[in-house]
Amino acid sequence: MNLQKMAKNVFLLFFVGSVLLGFIGYYYNSKYAPTNFKEKHTNATHTEITGFVKSGESLFSIFKKYNLRIKDCLMVREASANIHKLRELKLEQPYKIVIDDNKQIESFAYWINDDSILRVNRTETGFLAKKVDVNYEKKILHIGGVIKDNLISSIGESKDSVLLALELSDIFAWDIDFTTDLRDNDTFKIIVEGLYLDGEFKKYGDIFSAEFINNGESHHAYKFERDGKTEYFDDKGRSLRKAFLKAPLSFRRISSAFSNRRFHPILKIYRPHHGLDYAAPVGTPVSAVGDGKIIFSGYKRGYGKLIIIRHHNGWKTYYGHLSKIEKNIRKGRKVEQNQVIGYVGATGMAKGPHLHYEIRISNKPVNPLVVKLPRGESIPKTLMAEFGQFRERMDARFALITPGVFAFAPKIKDNNI
Repeated sequence: MNLQKMAKNVFLLFFVGSVLLGFIGYYYNSKYAPTNFKEKHTNATHTEITGFVKSGESLFSIFKKYNLRIKDCLMVREASANIHKLRELKLEQPYKIVIDDNKQIESFAYWINDDSILRVNRTETGFLAKKVDVNYEKKILHIGGVIKDNLISSIGESKDSVLLALELSDIFAWDIDFTTDLRDNDTFKIIVEGLYLDGEFKKYGDIFSAEFINNGESHHAYKFERDGKTEYFDDKGRSLRKAFLKAPLSFRRISSAFSNRRFHPILKIYRPHHGLDYAAPVGTPVSAVGDGKIIFSGYKRGYGKLIIIRHHNGWKTYYGHLSKIEKNIRKGRKVEQNQVIGYVGATGMAKGPHLHYEIRISNKPVNPLVVKLPRGESIPKTLMAEFGQFRERMDARFALITPGVFAFAPKIKDNNI
């Protein structure tokens, strides 16, 4: 990947993130806000008031705007206190108020998020509040695409597509470094749940299965339940989850539209000691690649600010040239895989901001790109037949996807997995 294309990638991710953040203000209006709350009011004297929370508005100011009883406002807020506090309303969230001819509140509904609604109804003894799930219609969608420049631009730049790209990167995070491993003309196929309201697409749900061909190598993921836990397995029934992540810089954390850090590493340089240097802007979050215990956290000569983690298998990982170490990352503390431990910098012997990353086995450095990482548990033999049937159903769906063209509508009418 040449420098011109690298610069293009950085600009594109910055642009995508900026545009998405700009659209957040009206996102729920156009995407997740329901046309109605499906409440039935048989009494013709009842009036519905609908709206969206504006900047600086509170429940009190909304009631005051419509000249509603402040006593009812206090009672609605009190009834909701143990379910969802209404002291702070989220910007642009929809609400519905039903009143009678005397402007007495009969019911209040507030869209908490895209999955839950708070409903408060008047009863003979006062107000009763409850939180209910949004009743989405679920469909199975088939999506295919070809990588051009980066994952996000290849899947799509709407908020839903960005979230889908991040979910896909999480699934394959143990095998593919989505900030550096991708190649133009890599292909992907995704079988995912689509959630609809009143026939309109609202968001993606669970990814049931995915295929990613990276630099000619095929990677498969099948979602399957084992021992009461659901996780992803490859086509041979082996867990995709490994002791170590492929990279210490999480694609989700550095590409998410909700983060102020939207740049990602654009250059990877090999060092003679087989460590990896990831060039990235100062402040890019650095993640622990695996569970372990901190055995060093501080400043160490050429490494600058350094964190060393000893893992359960006795291996050690080094994270050097950091600009900042998280406050709770101290010697003796335990950390979990994918936990943020510090931030990219240029401390120590560093010509520019980058992360120096090492894996050491028996105190000898090894190349992180070629070392074989221990996997999680595979599907037991007693469940392999069931898994095989599920895999065959997913593979049949994969065969219908043309990677060169996005297919957002289900091609199979049967929505059964």
